[in-house]
Amino acid sequence: MTMLDEQLAALEKLGKSELGDRWAKLTGQPPPNVSAALLRLAVGYELQARTLGKLSRKTSKALEAGTSSKATTRGIRPGMRLAREHGGKVHVVTIGDAGEIIWNSRQWNSLSEVARAITGTRWSGPAFFGLRQTAKAA
Repeated sequence: MTMLDEQLAALEKLGKSELGDRWAKLTGQPPPNVSAALLRLAVGYELQARTLGKLSRKTSKALEAGTSSKATTRGIRPGMRLAREHGGKVHVVTIGDAGEIIWNSRQWNSLSEVARAITGTRWSGPAFFGLRQTAKAA
């Protein structure tokens, strides 16, 4: 058993006030007003982060973005082909090398314009082509 494993196992025996003291020593900040179970997880994360390294900047940004929005949108990349069936017909949009949006041999300003042309109603292009997905609750 490694030293980290021992430290994590020892957290199970600590009460809320002891966990708060451990949090204050690790972070230099007063403990958050949360349950003992959640504080135990937070202290465990801090111990692991100090031993194994913190999350990458990219991962941290993705997690922060996930908390501020109820849906996520996947980006489009050159060479991508997006297909959607509507009205009994399959519509294929191609993303060109410079990021241009091509549908029916014509260049469009946005996916939303294409979705509007296909449906005749105002649609979010990313939602219409399945790029916008509702975030799942944790």
